Amino acid sequence: MCPSGINDFPMTDENDIKASLPVLAMYKRPILVHSEVPQPSEEQEFSLEQRRKYSTYLNTRPATWEREAVSKLVNLASDTIVGGSAEGAHIHIVHLSDSGETLNLIKEAKVRGFKLSVETCPHYLSFSVENIPDGDTRFKCAPPLRSEENRKKLWNALINGDIDFLSSDHSPAPPELKLLEAGDFLGAWGGISSLQLVLPITWTHAKENGVPLEVISKWWSSMPAKFANLQNKGSIEVGKDADFVVWDPETSFDVNEDFQIFHKHKITPYSGSRLFGRVIATFVRGQMVYHEGHHALSPCGRPILASVTENSVGHHFI
Repeated sequence: MCPSGINDFPMTDENDIKASLPVLAMYKRPILVHSEVPQPSEEQEFSLEQRRKYSTYLNTRPATWEREAVSKLVNLASDTIVGGSAEGAHIHIVHLSDSGETLNLIKEAKVRGFKLSVETCPHYLSFSVENIPDGDTRFKCAPPLRSEENRKKLWNALINGDIDFLSSDHSPAPPELKLLEAGDFLGAWGGISSLQLVLPITWTHAKENGVPLEVISKWWSSMPAKFANLQNKGSIEVGKDADFVVWDPETSFDVNEDFQIFHKHKITPYSGSRLFGRVIATFVRGQMVYHEGHHALSPCGRPILASVTENSVGHHFI
């Protein structure tokens, strides 16, 4: 609901979303929305020194952007109730950052029976503005990282079930797009890479909050699988795909120069962190695809195609 900065991904607005809901309702499919709406403000020129300050970037994307977007989405979601014109549709809010008024709007909509769900990401649960050095553009994402108080409230909302599940929002970028040398928060690519580390990141902070592993499995596996209607995924049960991870939850490791990062662009704000939970192996449909730093020589993933019927969509693995 705001410019992406990439021409291939133009912004959408509430009229587009409203028009899509009856169509999505036919197929029982959700629409996923990046929830920020730019608010009118005076044009400002910033010096390089100002552009290097995280606070400058944060002030250009206040929580009111999220609140305004979610307010519009809640109004649209009123049509998703039983008997509504878009009954069967589902609005999903991705990467929530604001734990204040924005989250309250979502909670109220759920109470009213609107088909609305929300996720947040490990970086919003790990970092806060108070600890971001000037010029360290590895921490830039959108919506932005906010205060320590906000971070703690997001954790509470996740634990209480007000936030439905987690996603990585994995967005790696080459160093030249992150403008690391200039440290320009306003010009740098907005995105954080973390896909390889999401389990240890979540577990490290969950331990501090007294959250058991079974709950983490719900956030990362069963709830996302249910949301995506992946009936063979999300839990270890007879008849389901044997997708699982073998790990040591008590072993810690440092994300440093010696740590092997597997995604193409290695920049991550988690560099320098000590995390708990060393991944030993991963399996997809019973086939080991990773073990102790080595990957399977041939891929075993399968395309997921949607089979459309008059009233529903079923997923098929090929």
